[in-house]
Amino acid sequence: MQRKSVLVDSVRLAALFFVFLFGASLAEAEQKSHRGFHVMATDDKGIETDLQNTVFYYEEKISDTSFIPHELTGIPVKRGAAAVHVKFDQIKEIEFKTGSEQGLPLFIILTNGKTGEFQLAIMGSFKGTSDFGEVQVPASGIKKDVFH
Repeated sequence: MQRKSVLVDSVRLAALFFVFLFGASLAEAEQKSHRGFHVMATDDKGIETDLQNTVFYYEEKISDTSFIPHELTGIPVKRGAAAVHVKFDQIKEIEFKTGSEQGLPLFIILTNGKTGEFQLAIMGSFKGTSDFGEVQVPASGIKKDVFH
C-alpha cells in the first residue's frame, strides 16, 4: 500500500514539474512575441513623434455605448481582394499617401527590401509611449512611420 502511495506521489510531482516547466516556457515566448516596437512617426505637418512599445490601436464598436479595444503588433491592410496583416517586426518603413474614397493608401518597405502598395483595412492609430506619456497618432494624420 505504501509503495503505491509513493508511486502516485512521484507521478504527481513529475506532472507538476512538467506543467511548471511548460508554463514558464510559454510565458517567456509570450514576452518575446510582445516586445515593444520603436517607431518614429512623422505627421502631415512634419512633426516627429518618437513612440516606444508601439501597437496599432483601433476600437470595434458593439453598440452606441460599448466597444472592444484592439492592440495589434502589425498593420491590417488590403491589396486587391486580399486582406494582409503585416507584422511590425517585418516593416522598415510605411509611407502614407493622401486618402481616397477606397481607404487610406500606403506604401510599405519591409526589412528584407521588398515593397508593396496597400490600402489601410481598418482606420486606427499608432499608440505608444513617449517621454511625455502615452500617445496616439491617428493613421489618417501620418505621413511616414520609420521602424527602429
